[in-house]
Amino acid sequence: MANGEIRVRGIAARAGGWSARHRWAAVGIWVLFVVLAMGIGSAAGRVDLKEDDQLKGETHTAAQIIKDADITEPASETVLIQAKDANTTATDAEFRGAVAAVVKAVEGTGKVTDVTSPYDTKTISKDGRSALVQFDLRGDAETAGDRVEPVLNAVKGVQKDHAELRIEEIGGASMQKTFSDAFGDDFKKAEYSAVPVALGILLIAFGALVAALLPVALAITAIMATMGLMGIVSHLQPMSDTANSVMLLVGLAVGVDYCLFYLRREREEREAGRDADAALRIAAATSGRAIIVSGVTVCVAMAGMLFTGLAGFEAMGLASLMVVAVAMVGSVTVLPALLSLLGERVEKGRIPFLRRRRRKGNGESRLWTAVLRGVLAKPALSVVLAAGALLAVAAPAVGMKTQNLTLDQEFGNSLPIVGTYNRVNDAFPGGSDPAEVVVTAKDINAPEVRDALADFKAQAVSSGASRGPVEIKLHDAQNVAFVYVPLVGGSDQDKAGASLEKLRDEVRPATLGKVDGIQAPITGQVAGSHDFNDQLIGSVVPVFAFVVVFAFLLMLLSFRSLTVAITSIALNLLSVGAAYGILVAVFQHGWGASLVGAEGVGAIVTWLPLFLFVILFGLSMDYHVFVVSRIREARLRGRSTKEAIRHGVVTTAGVVTSAAIIMVAVFAIFGTLSMQSMKQMGVGLSAAVLIDATIIRGVLLPAVMALLGERNWYLPKWLNRLPDLTHDEAPEAALPPAREGERAGV
Repeated sequence: MANGEIRVRGIAARAGGWSARHRWAAVGIWVLFVVLAMGIGSAAGRVDLKEDDQLKGETHTAAQIIKDADITEPASETVLIQAKDANTTATDAEFRGAVAAVVKAVEGTGKVTDVTSPYDTKTISKDGRSALVQFDLRGDAETAGDRVEPVLNAVKGVQKDHAELRIEEIGGASMQKTFSDAFGDDFKKAEYSAVPVALGILLIAFGALVAALLPVALAITAIMATMGLMGIVSHLQPMSDTANSVMLLVGLAVGVDYCLFYLRREREEREAGRDADAALRIAAATSGRAIIVSGVTVCVAMAGMLFTGLAGFEAMGLASLMVVAVAMVGSVTVLPALLSLLGERVEKGRIPFLRRRRRKGNGESRLWTAVLRGVLAKPALSVVLAAGALLAVAAPAVGMKTQNLTLDQEFGNSLPIVGTYNRVNDAFPGGSDPAEVVVTAKDINAPEVRDALADFKAQAVSSGASRGPVEIKLHDAQNVAFVYVPLVGGSDQDKAGASLEKLRDEVRPATLGKVDGIQAPITGQVAGSHDFNDQLIGSVVPVFAFVVVFAFLLMLLSFRSLTVAITSIALNLLSVGAAYGILVAVFQHGWGASLVGAEGVGAIVTWLPLFLFVILFGLSMDYHVFVVSRIREARLRGRSTKEAIRHGVVTTAGVVTSAAIIMVAVFAIFGTLSMQSMKQMGVGLSAAVLIDATIIRGVLLPAVMALLGERNWYLPKWLNRLPDLTHDEAPEAALPPAREGERAGV
């Protein structure tokens, strides 16, 4: 078959061929799509998740009762007045003067209501050295952080006048503002630095400005279009800032990856002697097909988050799914059009001091050629050593402990409010995060209801679940009562959780539970964490099953090999297991935590294991599909299985390495943030991608395939009726030798 007449088939090949023939139309359609998506999304506006939407279990029931009763709960704040020495107590005139000054100062701002003195509410610690002034902020609790600054400044003013005392404010609004100031800007800087980091690595990889800009441009336009789509979709499924950040992270990763795969193959074919048209057609049929298989697999993995039943996860899953789909479509449509338009100009903007490394014929990596020589010579030993090492790394994951991190675990001592949080909990255990019992009855003032509330209040303390004071706030018109119970355990999540269970399982049935018609769900910070954990744990099996089963089916249909499908799933699970092991070792046990600027906080944040599984399982399929596709392609051209493995791994090593370096660098940025949960996410993602691109793809995959030999392509006869989604191009004619002086790209 003559050069330039390569016969190809399949969706990717047809899409690439059409785009190359209608270059300006393809580019115009893509630009129009991005502009329309952004315009319509902006006009529609984004509907964000409300806190109530993310609650489950009793916390959701309590929120629904409050909503139905049309009761607006304000943001509550507390000012701690504490003696710095053991001789000063709340009965001293100086202390009383400070309390009065705080009350006057916060009332003077005009931003607060229901200010209470500790001498009226008895919120004085047992040792008499600490007292709490409590009040509510006017307006919507969800935006209270935007209005709390004048109150914080008023409290600071009182502190200046009473240096002998410690006067500090804490509460939902002040913590909201602290998070926004300390974390919001930090997170935005990380997001903004991700693109320059990716571009810098691409410049080193390609050595040309235009070639480096293409992947970044594709990723950015895919992200822009998805942001618009998120606005439209949010009217059906509310979104969140977290979903937006995850979308950006995933979009940049897959957008750059897909473009790298395509561009690398097109350059390789041209360097092998193909003309521009033939090179583009082969890239469309091979890398384009791998992109579609990978993209669909990643979308399936992201869709797993929709099965958690948690609105936050559903938003992240839907946003990630959309950006992957958009990047995939862009890669097989507008990218070939741009490559066709640019032609040799893709090499424009050469960086003088960056010389592309010469590779051994056909773009084969010298490093991985040497590694593969040893792996393929002794595949059994390679499997034992590599798998053994990864299993050893994964071993700590067996003892994984998950929990929602407390304020001091999240920020350590980096923020002053953490010290305030700890001092309040030490003086008033559970006072900063009390359990809230939402009681509703036909008549909240009925004698039997009043008696039950009194019994509950007494038994909450006598049972050991609380040390008091237990407060009851009645809403007579709505027949609702709020009971605030400081939990024994305070900031210790395990002990506070045990106190919560005692309230729910013992105290409530023995008191409120004996009155017909009463509903009394228990909510609050500890209860919300408890219910969230239960919901998340309950969703682990269906999410894992969905992702694994559908990924298996997609691999089976795409490669028509039962063996490839099974080994793909096994290797990906091993990669995820190793990432879990590293997380537990570093963040739970504290082994080497200081090396990544972290601390051993004794637990992994609850949402992270499931999130990592879905993200990593999806992203690792990028590399896997790309490498296995190249191996299968070489096998279909008549090479032996071992030679096909060698060829597939070494010719894809450059682009896999470049893509992995970009992912590791981008994810590592998130490991530099101040919150421990973000550090855990960044380290977990970076470690997993690094392991996946090196040990899994460079050692285990070729070693396992070499051991299996021809069994790699095994498909039982009864599965032959499955749809054929391979869409392979016809065997190629012998390629002319690469032209003198040609250098391989990435």
